Amino acid sequence: MSGRRRWILLVPIAALVTALLAGVVTWAQAGNVQRDLTARTQAALAAAGLPAGNVSFDGRDATLNGFPPGQALRALEVVQGVDGVRAAKFEGDVVPVAPSAPPSSTPPSSSTSAPPPTTTTTAPPPTDKAGVQAEIDRLLAEAPVTFVPDTARLTPEGEQAARGIAIALAKSPETFRYRVTGHVARGPGGEGAALKLSRDRARAVARILTTNGLTTKRVTYRGLGDTRPVSGGEADRRVEITVI
Repeated sequence: MSGRRRWILLVPIAALVTALLAGVVTWAQAGNVQRDLTARTQAALAAAGLPAGNVSFDGRDATLNGFPPGQALRALEVVQGVDGVRAAKFEGDVVPVAPSAPPSSTPPSSSTSAPPPTTTTTAPPPTDKAGVQAEIDRLLAEAPVTFVPDTARLTPEGEQAARGIAIALAKSPETFRYRVTGHVARGPGGEGAALKLSRDRARAVARILTTNGLTTKRVTYRGLGDTRPVSGGEADRRVEITVI
């Protein structure tokens, strides 16, 4: 009987040791992944001429800081392009800006008189809910957010349109929140497939917003599948962004 008791006691001890060893292996592998991604990301940034900032990893998610505003968008593109990186964002409410164009080196012609300078004024960004919503609708009408057919992967034009909206919304009041809603056209996959694709597309756009100036707490997303068709055509494949 004493030998049997010892055997019964050894079983949970062996299970505990196995679990501990598995946890150590998982922790070590996660650390190796983060170190590898950090090294490859820093090498990619250096090759792109962007060594000024820092990148840290939580698993496969990257956080950027220390980049000048004029280099932030380019740094974000480089990091997102590194194989193995799942998502990338800036630390805090960083508003990336496009670098200004270099001044022209062509001297002005002295053969003709220059026209009198004109003064233009740029309207300030709207600060009320209706004004911000109108600006979102205008941007989406001018440049819709588009995807590769039957996938949640944005086209280059769609990604550029989403980033433009993100930068515009970063200038809105910090109390404003936004909801991204995905819609798809009816297809052979059925209701379940349509719902999943619409949700994945909304999530892809929300990720662009939160990596280009908005914090994650200001953005939510949802997919409505093919439940709200507009015209039965291409307009059914759309993404809406709403001030909430």
